[in-house]
Amino acid sequence: MNHLTSDLVQALVTKQDVTEVFRSHLEIAMNHLLETELTAFLDYEKYDRIGFNSGNSRNGGYSRTLHTEYGDLQLNIPRDRNGEFKQQTVAPYKRSNDTLESFVIHMFQKGVTMTEISDLIEKMYGHHYTPQTVSNMTKVMAQHVDAFAKRTLEKRYVCVYIDATFIAVKRETVSKEAVYLAVGIREDGSKEVLTYTIAPTESAFVWHELLQDVRARGTEDVLLFISDGLSGIASAIEQVYPKAKFQTCCVHVARSIAHKVRVSDRGEICDDFKSVYRAEDEKAGREALKTFCDKWKPVYPKVVKSLKENEYLFTFYSFPKSIWRSIYSTNLIESFNKQIKKYTKRKEQFPNEEALEKFLVSQFEGYNQRFTTRCHIGFDQAHAELQEMFTTIN
Repeated sequence: MNHLTSDLVQALVTKQDVTEVFRSHLEIAMNHLLETELTAFLDYEKYDRIGFNSGNSRNGGYSRTLHTEYGDLQLNIPRDRNGEFKQQTVAPYKRSNDTLESFVIHMFQKGVTMTEISDLIEKMYGHHYTPQTVSNMTKVMAQHVDAFAKRTLEKRYVCVYIDATFIAVKRETVSKEAVYLAVGIREDGSKEVLTYTIAPTESAFVWHELLQDVRARGTEDVLLFISDGLSGIASAIEQVYPKAKFQTCCVHVARSIAHKVRVSDRGEICDDFKSVYRAEDEKAGREALKTFCDKWKPVYPKVVKSLKENEYLFTFYSFPKSIWRSIYSTNLIESFNKQIKKYTKRKEQFPNEEALEKFLVSQFEGYNQRFTTRCHIGFDQAHAELQEMFTTIN
């Protein structure tokens, strides 16, 4: 039984804190490793007389405190007389191990505020970190933000969902701003956050710029774009991807209808509209729309008029049936936006755009890692038909 094992057993028997056992043994081990490094560098053992004639020798050391998950380690960093020794055990200027930094970044990703993270660390480790120090630990995310924005995208995507959500950010004053987001489904059915941007309001002009960025980073072909039907969005898409088709979100259309009719009629009229986008095929869907219009035109003529003028209700019917439920609405991207909003509620606001971007990219990277090897429902069955569609547009 080694010393660590025996000390652990003793601590358990006497009901002592096992964390202190780990801390003390880790401290001893790291100090021993530092001394071993210097011995290897000087090429003679401590107190060996050969060292007096070697041209270099030990020259004391200086103290460093390293914060770990087990508590503070008091380290003695050895020095040589010539100042040539560079130890590798502890990175220069490092005051905490990667576990603590990973913990901070993980909490940041979950929407925990810097002040709350600081308080948690103090309770866990017994040492106070100011919110600014904790914020500095997340600066590694700035590199991720830059890399995420510059990475090369896939050449082809079956469909791209675009949607905006609003998050409070401070620019002298605090206001909710639009976070534009595009999520694509690759040819193999896997999902990926493609790009994003932040602007004070949502507009087709900004969407046009965002799509240009997607194209500039390598995406040449997209079969279908799905959006909530913002005015001008179809035109913006056509300018960048003229061969792509466009589907307006049927769920958004249903919500719009519900807001334009009496409360007593909402249930019935929305159920009737479901028959339009849940039909057996496009022909049946158009017949259902005609029935809907004949029934409701006398009561809600403007609602009926808007539906008749919407040329993007039935686009999804021209795609393989196995993916219809995935592409007649923006539910896929909206559920992700809800997850982001859930984490941002704790923060109330972001102090600047940089902080918001670091948070967003941490969420996007996590999403991409989770779904990079998962095929979205129905897309495996539709693979052959989708390949034919790509061939047709080229």
